[in-house]
Amino acid sequence: MKTLEEKLGYTFQNPELLENALTHSSRANESRGKLQSNERLEFLGDSILGMVVADHLYRTHPDLSEGDLTRTRAALVCEESLVEVARGLNLGEYLRLGKGETTGGGRDRPSIQADAVEAVLAAIYLDGGIGSARKFIQKFILTREVAGLAQPLDHKTSLQELVQRESGQILLYRLVGEEGPDHDKRFFVQVELNGSPIGTGSGRSKKEAEQMAAHSAILALTQK
Repeated sequence: MKTLEEKLGYTFQNPELLENALTHSSRANESRGKLQSNERLEFLGDSILGMVVADHLYRTHPDLSEGDLTRTRAALVCEESLVEVARGLNLGEYLRLGKGETTGGGRDRPSIQADAVEAVLAAIYLDGGIGSARKFIQKFILTREVAGLAQPLDHKTSLQELVQRESGQILLYRLVGEEGPDHDKRFFVQVELNGSPIGTGSGRSKKEAEQMAAHSAILALTQK
């Protein structure tokens, strides 16, 4: 854990908080009550992240409208953004997963990685306060803010443009599942091209899940 703390730039007074943040529900379930999953921390981290990013954007961008502020915040805190943070930290290496999730590629699963980033943020907040949490967000989230971020990448439009290079192509986004309580719902979407699946994605809204599915499809089509 010392190596991870060095990457985070934060040393925990209570290391158990970090261990909890890295414990997926699959591992907690296997422990038969001995371990607690990171789901509660992820819930708290999600709220802290949204608040701090919103506060930063409000103070530093007096020229942006409410709509632009909302789009910029969404681009910074979306699953895709958090997954890039997780991969930069190599967070998957430190996750504590159940046996099935491990063999099923859980360390690289976007939803698990994104949730772990939020859980780690919450652990830092509980251990060191809002100041330490802000430093984490500034270092790993707000540094990703660039000109034009108020217009986040539109993978659906990019996919549409890609497939329309040939005439008669039909794209369809299909909601294939959802999980979690109403306050923390996750949606799963499959995108089909002429009736055949070409990508899947998940997100905290149907729109985000569609964007992730489109991104997955673009990668699949362009890497053939």
